Amino acid sequence: MPVELVEQKPQAALPVYLVAKDTLEVAALPPPAIAWARANGFSGEAGRTLVLPAEGGGLAGALFGTGDGESALALGALARALPEGDWHFASDLRQPDLAALALVLGGYVFTRYGKKPGKALRFALPEGADAAHVRRIADGVFLTRDLVNTPTSDLGPVELEEAARQLAAAHGADISVIHGDDLLARNFPMIHAVGRASTDAPRLIDMSWGPSDAPKVTLVGKGVCFDTGGLDIKPSSGMLLMKKDMGGAANVLGLASMIMAAKLNVRLRVLIPAVENSIAGNAFRPGDVLRSRKGITVEIGNTDAEGRLILADALALADEEQPALLIDMATLTGAARVALGPDLPPFYTADETLAADLAAASVAVEDPLWRMPLWRPYDAKLSSKIADINNVTTDGFAGSITAALFLKRFVEKTPGWAHFDIFAWNPSDRPYGPTGGEAQGIRALERVIAQRFA
Repeated sequence: MPVELVEQKPQAALPVYLVAKDTLEVAALPPPAIAWARANGFSGEAGRTLVLPAEGGGLAGALFGTGDGESALALGALARALPEGDWHFASDLRQPDLAALALVLGGYVFTRYGKKPGKALRFALPEGADAAHVRRIADGVFLTRDLVNTPTSDLGPVELEEAARQLAAAHGADISVIHGDDLLARNFPMIHAVGRASTDAPRLIDMSWGPSDAPKVTLVGKGVCFDTGGLDIKPSSGMLLMKKDMGGAANVLGLASMIMAAKLNVRLRVLIPAVENSIAGNAFRPGDVLRSRKGITVEIGNTDAEGRLILADALALADEEQPALLIDMATLTGAARVALGPDLPPFYTADETLAADLAAASVAVEDPLWRMPLWRPYDAKLSSKIADINNVTTDGFAGSITAALFLKRFVEKTPGWAHFDIFAWNPSDRPYGPTGGEAQGIRALERVIAQRFA
């Protein structure tokens, strides 16, 4: 990691002073620092870093503007703004774990294709921060980011399976995979239908970890490694980011990494239907009727609404053993982005306690989430004249809600279910991470799961 957290403050570590907006006069700063700030027009505006020179040369420290002081993750900007060397915070922090995590996340660089690593910084662990917890969370986030950032030429269904196998091996988890036509024999017809046109066979990845008698927690992630849209083909502009259509799978693997590293008392199961929605003579077609694992028949109104099809088969499998908690994550609809933008993923659940826990965790760890309704009157929009259900609506309204309602048809036995319609991407640089693949919702979920099943 470009930012290394150290338990003991290095002897030569330089101080970072946090300054709220327009508080220079009352901030506990050395007089030379105040004078330098005034000379450089620094008033504590959010995100600005000002390096302090030392008498006779060198550095005396740095100032960082916290603005209104609402976001601990804003401190991640220091990872890119500070000169290389050893640093420490000059005062106690209100959220030391988040501050430490911000530094580590802010130093992330995806280097697989030649981009140079960021600056090497050593930061003394803030007092009160849990170093092991910070590293577990950061490792999970980095795994998610790396997977989403990798193009499909190097991360198709085969490689996604290998990534899951590597994670399983690292934590002693069991893993099995159903490939190709075996999906039909094992009753996963919609996963097979969506992925059969690709040269990489579709598959269902099934990983298990933890004591068999512990509470069951099941994570399901959409693993569409590339989405052409199928025969309802996307325009070229719509395909540019489709390497990230496996962002749901990447996020549940990142969350699984956090859970297993923490050795939480759960029986964890991770299900990833991994496919590429390609175009070939055997591709599934608009107007086809698919039979699902659950027996529900689905008319295909649009082949570009494929993610919900593969999730449906995986959710039906998960629901059969009625886990204590069932989470699915997917880059499912553009409608979610229209409603809430790229930074605020919606989640859907009928479990009021789970909804409240997720909302509280979202605020506590600065992992934005927003609950959206499973509005039952919209269920009728998914009707079909020849099958039990259509995979899309005809009017184009409430696309994220109707997608969630579609998935809900396949979860009947498990009350503690939540669906997350994530973007899995930073469209611009953030203090805590650069443009590119992003973990969304999994830090909040880790907190909820740890609190429930520690």
